[in-house]
Amino acid sequence: MLSLDDPDHKRIRGLVSQAFNQRAVDAFRRRILAVAKQLLDALSGRNAFDVIAEYAAPLPTIVIAQMLGVDAGDFARFKHWSDARSQIFNTARTPEQSAELAAARQGLDDYFVHAVEERRHRRGTDLVSALVSAEESGDRLTQREIVVTCNLLLVAGNLTTTDLIGNGVLALLSYPDQLVKLRAHPELISHAVEEILRYDPPVAQTSRVVLDPLEIGGTEVKLGEVMTVSLLAAGHDPARHSEPHRFDIERPDTSHFAFGGGAHFCLGAPPARAEAQIAIPLLFERFPSLRLDPQHPIKHKGAPVFNGLTALWVRSA
Repeated sequence: MLSLDDPDHKRIRGLVSQAFNQRAVDAFRRRILAVAKQLLDALSGRNAFDVIAEYAAPLPTIVIAQMLGVDAGDFARFKHWSDARSQIFNTARTPEQSAELAAARQGLDDYFVHAVEERRHRRGTDLVSALVSAEESGDRLTQREIVVTCNLLLVAGNLTTTDLIGNGVLALLSYPDQLVKLRAHPELISHAVEEILRYDPPVAQTSRVVLDPLEIGGTEVKLGEVMTVSLLAAGHDPARHSEPHRFDIERPDTSHFAFGGGAHFCLGAPPARAEAQIAIPLLFERFPSLRLDPQHPIKHKGAPVFNGLTALWVRSA
Protein backbone atom coordinates (compact mmCIF):
# COMPACT_ATOMS: atom_id res chain seq x y z
CA MET A 1 0.00 0.00 0.00
CA LEU A 2 2.82 2.43 0.76
CA SER A 3 3.95 2.72 -2.86
CA LEU A 4 0.64 2.33 -4.71
CA ASP A 5 -1.64 4.97 -6.21
CA ASP A 6 -5.34 4.63 -6.92
CA PRO A 7 -7.11 2.59 -8.07
CA ASP A 8 -4.79 -0.15 -6.72
CA HIS A 9 -4.18 1.60 -3.40
CA LYS A 10 -7.88 2.28 -2.83
CA ARG A 11 -8.79 -1.32 -3.59
CA ILE A 12 -6.25 -2.91 -1.22
CA ARG A 13 -6.70 -0.36 1.56
CA GLY A 14 -10.49 -0.71 1.39
CA LEU A 15 -10.24 -4.48 1.84
CA VAL A 16 -7.58 -4.32 4.58
CA SER A 17 -9.58 -1.66 6.47
CA GLN A 18 -12.47 -4.09 6.83
CA ALA A 19 -10.23 -6.25 9.02
CA PHE A 20 -7.83 -3.74 10.55
CA ASN A 21 -9.74 -0.76 11.90
CA GLN A 22 -10.56 1.22 15.05
CA ARG A 23 -13.27 -1.22 16.10
CA ALA A 24 -10.89 -4.18 15.91
CA VAL A 25 -8.27 -2.30 17.96
CA ASP A 26 -10.82 -1.22 20.60
CA ALA A 27 -11.82 -4.85 21.05
CA PHE A 28 -8.15 -5.71 21.61
CA ARG A 29 -7.39 -3.09 24.30
CA ARG A 30 -7.79 -5.53 27.20
CA ARG A 31 -5.23 -7.83 25.63
CA ILE A 32 -2.84 -4.91 25.10
CA LEU A 33 -3.20 -4.13 28.81
CA ALA A 34 -2.51 -7.76 29.72
CA VAL A 35 0.68 -7.83 27.62
CA ALA A 36 1.90 -4.56 29.17
CA LYS A 37 1.26 -5.85 32.68
CA GLN A 38 3.10 -9.10 31.95
CA LEU A 39 6.17 -7.21 30.69
CA LEU A 40 6.17 -4.94 33.75
CA ASP A 41 5.78 -7.95 36.07
CA ALA A 42 9.08 -9.22 34.69
CA LEU A 43 10.72 -5.93 35.72
CA SER A 44 9.40 -6.03 39.27
CA GLY A 45 12.17 -5.67 41.84
CA ARG A 46 14.65 -4.27 39.31
CA ASN A 47 16.43 -1.07 40.32
CA ALA A 48 17.32 -0.21 36.73
CA PHE A 49 16.23 -1.33 33.28
CA ASP A 50 16.15 -0.29 29.63
CA VAL A 51 12.63 0.90 28.76
CA ILE A 52 13.21 0.27 25.05
CA ALA A 53 14.62 -3.26 25.10
CA GLU A 54 12.44 -4.58 27.91
CA TYR A 55 9.14 -2.79 27.40
CA ALA A 56 8.62 -0.49 24.43
CA ALA A 57 10.09 -2.90 21.85
CA PRO A 58 8.53 -6.23 22.88
CA LEU A 59 5.06 -4.79 23.56
CA PRO A 60 3.97 -3.99 19.97
CA THR A 61 5.60 -7.16 18.63
CA ILE A 62 3.67 -9.38 21.03
CA VAL A 63 0.45 -7.44 20.44
CA ILE A 64 0.57 -7.69 16.64
CA ALA A 65 1.58 -11.36 16.89
CA GLN A 66 -1.52 -12.03 18.97
CA MET A 67 -3.70 -10.02 16.59
CA LEU A 68 -2.35 -12.04 13.66
CA GLY A 69 -3.10 -15.28 15.50
CA VAL A 70 0.52 -16.41 15.91
CA ASP A 71 0.68 -19.45 18.17
CA ALA A 72 2.30 -18.73 21.55
CA GLY A 73 4.82 -21.50 20.87
CA ASP A 74 6.06 -19.54 17.82
CA PHE A 75 6.53 -16.21 19.64
CA ALA A 76 10.31 -16.55 20.09
CA ARG A 77 10.83 -17.38 16.43
CA PHE A 78 8.41 -14.64 15.36
CA LYS A 79 10.18 -12.05 17.56
CA HIS A 80 13.57 -13.02 16.06
CA TRP A 81 12.24 -12.58 12.53
CA SER A 82 10.61 -9.28 13.44
CA ASP A 83 13.82 -7.89 14.96
CA ALA A 84 15.87 -9.01 11.96
CA ARG A 85 13.38 -7.50 9.49
CA SER A 86 13.98 -4.08 11.07
CA GLN A 87 17.40 -4.16 9.38
CA ILE A 88 15.62 -3.21 6.16
CA PHE A 89 15.87 0.41 7.34
CA ASN A 90 19.56 0.15 8.24
CA THR A 91 21.47 1.79 5.39
CA ALA A 92 24.82 0.70 6.85
CA ARG A 93 24.06 -2.94 7.59
CA THR A 94 26.85 -5.51 7.50
CA PRO A 95 26.87 -8.56 5.19
CA GLU A 96 25.86 -10.65 8.21
CA GLN A 97 22.90 -8.36 8.93
CA SER A 98 21.87 -8.49 5.26
CA ALA A 99 21.93 -12.30 5.37
CA GLU A 100 19.89 -12.27 8.58
CA LEU A 101 17.41 -9.88 6.94
CA ALA A 102 17.00 -12.15 3.92
CA ALA A 103 16.47 -15.20 6.13
CA ALA A 104 13.89 -13.35 8.24
CA ARG A 105 12.04 -12.13 5.16
CA GLN A 106 11.82 -15.68 3.83
CA GLY A 107 10.84 -17.06 7.23
CA LEU A 108 8.00 -14.59 7.69
CA ASP A 109 6.78 -15.01 4.11
CA ASP A 110 6.66 -18.79 4.52
CA TYR A 111 4.95 -18.44 7.89
CA PHE A 112 2.23 -16.12 6.56
CA VAL A 113 1.70 -18.17 3.38
CA HIS A 114 1.03 -21.20 5.57
CA ALA A 115 -1.24 -19.14 7.85
CA VAL A 116 -3.29 -17.82 4.91
CA GLU A 117 -3.79 -21.29 3.46
CA GLU A 118 -4.76 -22.64 6.86
CA ARG A 119 -7.31 -19.83 7.44
CA ARG A 120 -8.87 -20.39 4.02
CA HIS A 121 -9.97 -23.81 5.26
CA ARG A 122 -10.59 -22.91 8.90
CA ARG A 123 -11.36 -19.35 9.96
CA GLY A 124 -10.50 -18.00 13.40
CA THR A 125 -11.01 -14.66 15.15
CA ASP A 126 -7.53 -13.37 14.27
CA LEU A 127 -6.50 -10.68 11.81
CA VAL A 128 -5.26 -13.11 9.13
CA SER A 129 -8.69 -14.77 9.12
CA ALA A 130 -10.32 -11.34 8.79
CA LEU A 131 -8.03 -10.46 5.87
CA VAL A 132 -8.87 -13.75 4.16
CA SER A 133 -12.59 -13.09 4.65
CA ALA A 134 -12.52 -9.42 3.59
CA GLU A 135 -14.59 -8.88 0.45
CA GLU A 136 -15.84 -5.82 -1.41
CA SER A 137 -17.96 -5.96 -4.57
CA GLY A 138 -16.92 -9.57 -5.06
CA ASP A 139 -13.21 -8.74 -4.78
CA ARG A 140 -10.83 -10.35 -2.27
CA LEU A 141 -7.20 -9.96 -1.32
CA THR A 142 -4.76 -12.35 -2.97
CA GLN A 143 -2.43 -14.52 -0.92
CA ARG A 144 0.50 -12.27 -1.82
CA GLU A 145 -1.39 -9.13 -0.84
CA ILE A 146 -2.22 -10.58 2.58
CA VAL A 147 1.38 -11.70 3.15
CA VAL A 148 2.79 -8.29 2.21
CA THR A 149 0.19 -6.54 4.39
CA CYS A 150 1.07 -8.71 7.40
CA ASN A 151 4.75 -7.89 6.92
CA LEU A 152 3.94 -4.18 6.67
CA LEU A 153 1.86 -4.22 9.86
CA LEU A 154 4.56 -6.16 11.67
CA VAL A 155 7.67 -4.21 10.67
CA ALA A 156 6.51 -0.62 10.14
CA GLY A 157 3.97 -0.72 12.96
CA ASN A 158 6.28 -2.27 15.53
CA LEU A 159 9.21 0.10 14.97
CA THR A 160 7.17 3.28 15.07
CA THR A 161 5.07 2.26 18.08
CA THR A 162 8.24 1.39 19.99
CA ASP A 163 9.57 4.86 19.18
CA LEU A 164 6.29 6.53 20.17
CA ILE A 165 6.34 4.87 23.61
CA GLY A 166 10.05 5.50 24.13
CA ASN A 167 9.85 9.14 23.04
CA GLY A 168 6.83 9.64 25.29
CA VAL A 169 8.55 8.22 28.37
CA LEU A 170 11.61 10.39 27.70
CA ALA A 171 9.50 13.54 27.28
CA LEU A 172 7.62 12.97 30.53
CA LEU A 173 10.81 12.24 32.46
CA SER A 174 12.42 15.34 30.95
CA TYR A 175 9.44 17.51 31.91
CA PRO A 176 8.55 16.34 35.45
CA ASP A 177 5.83 19.00 35.80
CA GLN A 178 3.99 17.34 32.90
CA LEU A 179 4.40 13.93 34.49
CA VAL A 180 2.95 15.25 37.76
CA LYS A 181 0.03 16.68 35.77
CA LEU A 182 -0.59 13.36 33.99
CA ARG A 183 -0.50 11.41 37.25
CA ALA A 184 -3.00 13.81 38.80
CA HIS A 185 -5.23 13.72 35.71
CA PRO A 186 -4.89 10.34 33.97
CA GLU A 187 -7.78 11.27 31.69
CA LEU A 188 -5.29 13.51 29.85
CA ILE A 189 -3.43 10.51 28.40
CA SER A 190 -5.11 10.62 24.96
CA HIS A 191 -4.26 14.31 24.62
CA ALA A 192 -0.76 13.65 25.98
CA VAL A 193 -0.09 11.03 23.29
CA GLU A 194 -1.07 13.53 20.59
CA GLU A 195 1.35 16.06 22.12
CA ILE A 196 4.10 13.40 22.07
CA LEU A 197 3.35 12.79 18.39
CA ARG A 198 3.66 16.53 17.71
CA TYR A 199 6.67 17.18 19.93
CA ASP A 200 8.80 14.11 19.11
CA PRO A 201 7.21 12.01 16.31
CA PRO A 202 8.46 8.48 15.52
CA VAL A 203 8.86 9.30 11.82
CA ALA A 204 10.94 12.44 11.32
CA GLN A 205 10.70 12.89 7.57
CA THR A 206 9.00 11.71 4.42
CA SER A 207 9.02 12.48 0.69
CA ARG A 208 6.58 14.22 -1.61
CA VAL A 209 6.43 14.42 -5.40
CA VAL A 210 5.66 17.87 -6.79
CA LEU A 211 2.44 17.80 -8.84
CA ASP A 212 2.41 21.52 -9.70
CA PRO A 213 5.34 23.96 -10.00
CA LEU A 214 5.70 26.07 -6.88
CA GLU A 215 8.07 28.29 -4.95
CA ILE A 216 9.22 27.62 -1.38
CA GLY A 217 11.33 30.16 0.46
CA GLY A 218 12.38 31.80 -2.78
CA THR A 219 13.39 28.49 -4.38
CA GLU A 220 11.63 27.23 -7.49
CA VAL A 221 10.43 23.63 -7.28
CA LYS A 222 9.66 21.98 -10.60
CA LEU A 223 6.98 19.53 -11.62
CA GLY A 224 7.99 15.93 -10.85
CA GLU A 225 10.79 16.79 -8.44
CA VAL A 226 10.92 14.92 -5.13
CA MET A 227 11.13 16.85 -1.88
CA THR A 228 12.21 15.50 1.49
CA VAL A 229 9.97 17.16 4.06
CA SER A 230 10.41 17.18 7.83
CA LEU A 231 7.44 16.03 9.90
CA LEU A 232 9.42 16.90 13.02
CA ALA A 233 9.89 20.49 11.84
CA ALA A 234 6.21 20.76 10.91
CA GLY A 235 5.26 19.95 14.50
CA HIS A 236 7.59 22.71 15.73
CA ASP A 237 6.43 25.38 13.29
CA PRO A 238 6.01 28.65 15.26
CA ALA A 239 3.51 29.84 12.66
CA ARG A 240 1.24 26.98 13.73
CA HIS A 241 2.09 26.33 17.39
CA SER A 242 2.73 28.77 20.21
CA GLU A 243 6.02 27.98 22.00
CA PRO A 244 6.49 24.93 19.73
CA HIS A 245 9.57 23.61 21.54
CA ARG A 246 7.71 23.35 24.86
CA PHE A 247 6.20 19.97 25.77
CA ASP A 248 2.71 20.58 27.18
CA ILE A 249 0.15 17.77 27.53
CA GLU A 250 -2.62 20.37 27.88
CA ARG A 251 -1.63 22.29 24.75
CA PRO A 252 -4.90 23.41 23.06
CA ASP A 253 -3.68 22.55 19.56
CA THR A 254 -1.78 19.26 19.30
CA SER A 255 -2.34 18.86 15.55
CA HIS A 256 0.52 17.04 13.85
CA PHE A 257 1.56 15.12 10.75
CA ALA A 258 3.07 12.11 12.54
CA PHE A 259 0.71 9.75 10.71
CA GLY A 260 0.98 11.51 7.36
CA GLY A 261 -2.24 12.57 5.67
CA GLY A 262 -4.57 12.12 2.76
CA ALA A 263 -5.16 8.76 1.11
CA HIS A 264 -2.00 7.31 2.70
CA PHE A 265 -2.83 8.34 6.28
CA CYS A 266 -1.20 5.70 8.48
CA LEU A 267 -3.35 2.59 8.71
CA GLY A 268 -1.61 1.69 11.97
CA ALA A 269 -2.61 4.89 13.80
CA PRO A 270 -5.36 3.25 15.94
CA PRO A 271 -3.17 0.47 17.44
CA ALA A 272 -0.21 2.85 17.90
CA ARG A 273 -2.38 5.29 19.83
CA ALA A 274 -4.00 2.54 21.88
CA GLU A 275 -0.69 0.93 22.85
CA ALA A 276 0.86 4.26 23.85
CA GLN A 277 -2.25 5.31 25.82
CA ILE A 278 -2.07 2.05 27.77
CA ALA A 279 1.67 1.47 28.08
CA ILE A 280 2.90 4.90 29.16
CA PRO A 281 0.66 5.59 32.20
CA LEU A 282 0.90 1.95 33.32
CA LEU A 283 4.70 2.21 33.43
CA PHE A 284 4.58 5.26 35.69
CA GLU A 285 1.84 3.74 37.82
CA ARG A 286 3.90 0.60 38.40
CA PHE A 287 7.12 2.56 39.07
CA PRO A 288 6.11 5.87 40.73
CA SER A 289 9.74 6.90 41.42
CA LEU A 290 10.94 6.33 37.86
CA ARG A 291 13.74 8.62 36.69
CA LEU A 292 16.47 8.70 34.05
CA ASP A 293 19.56 6.67 34.91
CA PRO A 294 22.55 9.05 34.83
CA GLN A 295 24.96 6.13 34.45
CA HIS A 296 23.65 5.31 30.96
CA PRO A 297 23.57 7.85 28.11
CA ILE A 298 20.36 8.25 26.13
CA LYS A 299 21.00 6.64 22.74
CA HIS A 300 19.19 7.78 19.60
CA LYS A 301 18.73 5.86 16.37
CA GLY A 302 21.07 6.66 13.52
CA ALA A 303 18.58 6.20 10.67
CA PRO A 304 17.58 9.60 9.24
CA VAL A 305 13.90 8.75 8.72
CA PHE A 306 13.11 7.22 12.10
CA ASN A 307 13.20 9.33 15.22
CA GLY A 308 13.55 7.07 18.22
CA LEU A 309 15.84 5.63 20.86
CA THR A 310 18.00 2.54 20.83
CA ALA A 311 18.26 2.62 24.63
CA LEU A 312 16.56 4.49 27.48
CA TRP A 313 17.82 3.37 30.86
CA VAL A 314 15.81 4.34 33.93
CA ARG A 315 16.03 3.80 37.66
CA SER A 316 12.98 2.76 39.62
CA ALA A 317 14.31 3.33 43.12
